Amino acid sequence: MPPASKQSTIDGDAPTYRLEHQIGHLLRRSHQRASAIFMARFAVHGLTPTQFAALAKISDENEVSQNQLGRLTAMDPATMKGVIDRLRGRSLIVSKPDLTDRRRTLWRLTDSGKQTLTQALPAGLETTEATLAPLDAKERRVFLELLSRLI
Repeated sequence: MPPASKQSTIDGDAPTYRLEHQIGHLLRRSHQRASAIFMARFAVHGLTPTQFAALAKISDENEVSQNQLGRLTAMDPATMKGVIDRLRGRSLIVSKPDLTDRRRTLWRLTDSGKQTLTQALPAGLETTEATLAPLDAKERRVFLELLSRLI
């Protein structure tokens, strides 16, 4: 990104807003690129990014409530419900009542869910590698650290 002094100006003194230099625009474009890379690698698995994230976090936690899963994956309740419904519909996850809180349901992976996740994990790693390919190893570490600080 060029310094402000090299950006075009409206009146010759104040820097002009340049869309292509704004964080929101750059993040959106980066997200579009990462999403396209993800979809190309995950088409064979039939998983969306939110479904893959849910399977990965359920695997990490072993059993998790829908509410907690939403927090862990940064999904709002409506999105989380849709993800759960689709994963359950594919028999990738199964629920059971929480014995400590009867109002809550716990989700876990089925054997099919474990197998699907195991098969999809390399595509997840490939997606990260391809998305970060323009950066060298040091730049990747710094970039990911800085992104983590924004959330």
